[in-house]
Amino acid sequence: MTGWSRRRLLCTALSTALVPAALAQLPAPSALAASGEWRFRRGVNAWPWFALTREFPAPRTDYDWPPFQSQRPVPTPDDLRRLRATGLDFIRLPVDPGPFLAADATTRGKLLDMLDAAVAATIDAGLGIIVNVQANGATHYWNPDRMVSSTAAPEFAAYRALVGELAGRLDRFTPGMVALEPVNEPAQSCDSNVWSQVQASLLTAARGSSRALPLVVTGGCGSMVSGLAALDPAPLAAFEPILFTFHFYEPYLFSHQGAPWMREPVYRALNNVPWPASAGSLEKTLASVKARMAADTETSEADKKAAYAETERVLKVYFDARPDRWFIDKYFSQARDWADRNGIAPARVIMGEFGALRTDARYVAAPNPDRAHYIADVRQSAEAAGFPWAFWDLFDGMGMMDDKTRALDPAMVEALGLMMPE
Repeated sequence: MTGWSRRRLLCTALSTALVPAALAQLPAPSALAASGEWRFRRGVNAWPWFALTREFPAPRTDYDWPPFQSQRPVPTPDDLRRLRATGLDFIRLPVDPGPFLAADATTRGKLLDMLDAAVAATIDAGLGIIVNVQANGATHYWNPDRMVSSTAAPEFAAYRALVGELAGRLDRFTPGMVALEPVNEPAQSCDSNVWSQVQASLLTAARGSSRALPLVVTGGCGSMVSGLAALDPAPLAAFEPILFTFHFYEPYLFSHQGAPWMREPVYRALNNVPWPASAGSLEKTLASVKARMAADTETSEADKKAAYAETERVLKVYFDARPDRWFIDKYFSQARDWADRNGIAPARVIMGEFGALRTDARYVAAPNPDRAHYIADVRQSAEAAGFPWAFWDLFDGMGMMDDKTRALDPAMVEALGLMMPE
């Protein structure tokens, strides 16, 4: 990659400068890190347990109390035990840092106690936990741009301090059951020196509070495979024990069809995209898109016409490419080649998110049998490459558990290679 040597030199120099001398002189990481025998093998993301907040509108920068929406689904101890009974062994817990950073000392203490209780309940259920600090891009103040866009971001220092505080608190729990992931899907480019600086600074803060807590690191480009492939792990060795992560939703035309949160106009009416592509046809999918657009009374005819033209174009590419399991294997072979090239055990490389939106009362998206087929293909491809995984999500439209009844989706349980609990 162009500029790789320069980037490597900069990263190495940066990590040496940022790591405290006492930390740099500590002995090599434990045999656990060297062998790759980690607790985290099969997991699920537990959003929105510590997400979906109630921030006040601008110009205020604080949150109501309690800061999380009361109607959001939160797993109970029984839910966690049933997840363990399926064969899952960990959860990845996204935590919105906004309420913690906006709070006064007393309120922050209450929030940290709530997080401690969630970690304890997870461990009591026999599950490991990766706590992921996941800033909300839709929040007007405490968002990724203000916190982790660079080390000069307005609230980076506050964010960094929170990472250090979380590392110290998580260090008190059962060794081997807990890890900390300081950032979710960094927006910087794959070979960005800015991201290298941000990540090294956050890891230094975490190591200032805990020497033994496993830390989860990632590449840029939103944690995609391309970001991992561009990541130089050599400067990160000073922060061992570490795990690596990437996210996988390719092809987005399938996994995010019908997703209302996607900004591109293609996704709003996109539905009935098959997996694999050979299971359907361009004509059938376009007919479904037209029907969906006809029912849309909020979008102007001109905008719908433009969106349909773009949708037709990208779907032609999709069906011409005929993606199947080979398409997924191609991406994972890139990640495995990176791990092998750098002498990293694949069990240390976690696919931290993967999933696809379902069709239900709220969403019109993928045909559900095709969704299950896709999830099974991604999971099996990851396992064939030796990578642990965490499914997105426990709840909502990409979930495996009903928000209200708490019933597990048998199709998702089967696709994930798990067992329905008795």
